[in-house]
Amino acid sequence: MDAKATLKVGLLGLGTVGIGIAKILLDTQGRHPLLNSLEISQVGVRSHKPRAIDLPETIYTTDLKSIVTDPNIDIVIEVIGGLEPARSLILEAIDHGKHIVTANKAVISRYGEEIYEAATAAGVYVLIEAAVGGGIPVIAPLKQALSVNRIQAVMGIINGTTNYILTRMQTEGGDFEPILTDAQQLGYAEADPTADVDGLDAADKIAILAALAFGGRINRDDVYCEGIRNISAADITYAKNLGFVIKLLAIAKLPNAPAYKAQTSNRIQVRVHPTLVPTSHPLASINGVNNAVLVEGEPIGQVTFSGPGAGEGPTASAVVADLLSIAASLSTGQNPDPLLTCMHDHGLSIVPNSEVVTRLYVRLLVKDTSGVIGKLGTCFGKHDVSLESIVQIGTLKDLVELVVVTHEVPEGAFQNALADIRQFPEVVDVPSLLHVL
Repeated sequence: MDAKATLKVGLLGLGTVGIGIAKILLDTQGRHPLLNSLEISQVGVRSHKPRAIDLPETIYTTDLKSIVTDPNIDIVIEVIGGLEPARSLILEAIDHGKHIVTANKAVISRYGEEIYEAATAAGVYVLIEAAVGGGIPVIAPLKQALSVNRIQAVMGIINGTTNYILTRMQTEGGDFEPILTDAQQLGYAEADPTADVDGLDAADKIAILAALAFGGRINRDDVYCEGIRNISAADITYAKNLGFVIKLLAIAKLPNAPAYKAQTSNRIQVRVHPTLVPTSHPLASINGVNNAVLVEGEPIGQVTFSGPGAGEGPTASAVVADLLSIAASLSTGQNPDPLLTCMHDHGLSIVPNSEVVTRLYVRLLVKDTSGVIGKLGTCFGKHDVSLESIVQIGTLKDLVELVVVTHEVPEGAFQNALADIRQFPEVVDVPSLLHVL
């Protein structure tokens, strides 16, 4: 596309984020001067109703398809969310030569390969900074500044709702359900919180980060995903006594081998689950609705990005930053910019959970009989599970509560040992099983 004095923007969706985007584009004073080259041409909405922003009525339309096919529009912003019609509209916009900016992690994590292949064929950009981490700049650094590193791991707290709930549980000693209800009333959790509290939202986001960090395609369905519904106040307390906090972590990393040797294997770990994080770790202090992403690579070491992970301002900031990048590239008339494009020419295989080497925490309720701890230790040893500690937490009538923390072990070996242990007559219940960072 030749350089143009003014780039016309079509905005699909005028909810909270859409309004935030429009506010920035309508008030450019004190911002980058290149934003003055961007003009909102059309806004696609599902229905006509009063909006918390003053835009000319003539630019509104309920015909979303008319925006993606309009020959005068250069860039389409998709912030309607969901899988459809978002996916179809993005693909049709690409087919009509439009550049795309989207905050839609669900569409990108599931249909990214299809979308990027279409964009490459059409010679247009698809930028997704707002899809992960809200206003935290992490996508662009992975594609640009950090791309000179051999990435070993990307991990983070990338769902504000679950982090808010776990922070409240940590500070107040409360249980999950009442704090979730309170979070819903305060607007920090959706009426249907499934995507957040079951880890699905975080799984979408880590699939995107993993693809960028390790330069390959990720099958979203292969990402192991576990939420926070089963975390109890007791686990929060026991974790604290052991020197940990519990966070919902999204993790993408190379298998346990030197990164520079393993990077050609096309096998990585990608998973989401509640994790005991040492209080000294950079992610342990990320609280409330804030997000953080830690990138580890060679030669840079560890870099942590943190900040607000959602909301009108942060997400709109990320979207408009992508608009600015496209405007800058097009202003030279020399696109595509290889640092803005996303081309993955091979697939990445996700390591099966049974092969993941990790530390684990398990809480057991057992009968108060002599020799039970020794019996547990023998069983774990038979399965080559090395234990860091077995701690007796307390007693309740004739029952004893035990917390076991392992050294790094293959998760499959641990699960085999635990399957045997569950059959012991002395074992009454296994209330919790968590990963340890």
